[in-house]
Amino acid sequence: MELNLKNLENKKFWEEKGYVLPKFDIDEVHRQTKLSPHWVHFGVGNIFRAFPASICQNLLNQGLIATGITAVEGYDYEIIEKSMRKYDNLTINVTLKSDGSTSKEIIASITESLCMTKENENDMERLREIFRNDSLKLASFTITEKGYNLKDKDGKFLKNIENDFKNPPSIAESYIGKVTALCFERFKHKQLPLTLLSMDNCSHNGTKLERAILEFAENWIKNDFIENDFIDYIKEKISFPWSMIDKITPRPSDKVLKILQNDGIENIDPVITEKNTYTAPFVNGEETEYLIVENDFKNGKIPLNKSNKKGVLFTDKETVDKTEKMKVCTCLNPLHTTLAVFGCLLSYEKISEEMKNPVLVKLIKNLSEKESLPVVINPKIIDPSEFLNEVITVRFPNNFMPDSPQRIACDTSQKLSIRFGETIKAYLNSEIFDLKDLEYIPLIIAGWLRYLTGYNDKGENFELSPDPYIETLKPITDEIKFGENNNIEKPLEKILSNTSIFGLDLCKTSLYPKIINYFKELNSGKNSVINTLTKYVS
Repeated sequence: MELNLKNLENKKFWEEKGYVLPKFDIDEVHRQTKLSPHWVHFGVGNIFRAFPASICQNLLNQGLIATGITAVEGYDYEIIEKSMRKYDNLTINVTLKSDGSTSKEIIASITESLCMTKENENDMERLREIFRNDSLKLASFTITEKGYNLKDKDGKFLKNIENDFKNPPSIAESYIGKVTALCFERFKHKQLPLTLLSMDNCSHNGTKLERAILEFAENWIKNDFIENDFIDYIKEKISFPWSMIDKITPRPSDKVLKILQNDGIENIDPVITEKNTYTAPFVNGEETEYLIVENDFKNGKIPLNKSNKKGVLFTDKETVDKTEKMKVCTCLNPLHTTLAVFGCLLSYEKISEEMKNPVLVKLIKNLSEKESLPVVINPKIIDPSEFLNEVITVRFPNNFMPDSPQRIACDTSQKLSIRFGETIKAYLNSEIFDLKDLEYIPLIIAGWLRYLTGYNDKGENFELSPDPYIETLKPITDEIKFGENNNIEKPLEKILSNTSIFGLDLCKTSLYPKIINYFKELNSGKNSVINTLTKYVS
């Protein structure tokens, strides 16, 4: 049985295999969405189809909304052809539960999928039509934090961004440039209000999106391509709510593929696109999920918080900020990075396997409970201790989650300032806590430096995960040899003093000598990583 709308009519087949089917009239939802689109989403990745699209499905099932989502891909267009249109925009959403069981649902809330590229003028015209429609309420985004970056690590505009500034909006080629051009279409059509909601996993995501949009508007005005009033429109008629999203959705799993194939589902093999995206007509993710959204909407709101998902909540900006900091700085992301770094050094291939190592479990517990939790601000909407306990006892040990340290280690240089730097700053600014009392954060930072050498705990080379700073950092750590600690201070100082990585100059803090000493122990020879962790953690 292949996955498509026609075969979905054979309800008996799907239900006997345990699939939850849509409870709404799919044809009618398609018709209504075509005429009166309410929700467009940019970024057709795994988390979108596993979470926001599932929220929309729940709302449709409950009869709380009558339209679905228009899914738009602005970077990797193969996703649209190979995992969306080929399957009539249906997705099998597989939830991987910590007890080893699964739940399977056919997501049919995505009614159309479009490529945001000038090479597909029909899709672009449909997008412009949607943005001119009075009915449009929400444009949401899961395009990763890098999607909002207009400048390189040296603070200079990227070449494609500069090119877009020099040309009218109608021929923009960059992601944010094309989105801004669509907003300009809406501006020209009665200056209709709209909400642009970033659901990406980055701090103050709404502000990042707003600043990127305004940057384009200001440059296009400066170059006489658009009217001055467009700036006022963005500031007054468009809202950019902050949000905190949390749901682990790894690449399509071979285990899940076999489950679906054993059910008799055909032609659903994952593909790797030319841009190295792993995509499939199914997504797999954990059961835990949170989406905390600032209650700031300009053209009416889609009732996301009524979707029967207990982790989807509306609140104020301050609470979103506290919740995001709780997750990113304390209760999840620092733990994930810690397991990623030491998982690579100790040659683990799954995060769940690391959770069977009592030393690593004790490390992340000590990090969070002894050093991070004391300075976290309780958002109250979610209890930090309960959230943390769920992460350590349910989420990370979930053997069904095929998440790897190597994937989590991607772009670590971009994450350290938030995941550890903010806690360090909290200690520096505290009248109660003393920076010199930190033991585990400097150990983890030393572990990342040790990771950058590219030698595992056996002294064997391993491949570093993709990171925009690798070309800068690797020549520095190449000066350090496995098991040799002579004259390591100078190269390490070059990294530890980099404020763009850590958010502050660590060489000017009391943590510097600790990090150096930890590094020397971690780099003293074979098995020095696990021996050092055992010494300081157990």
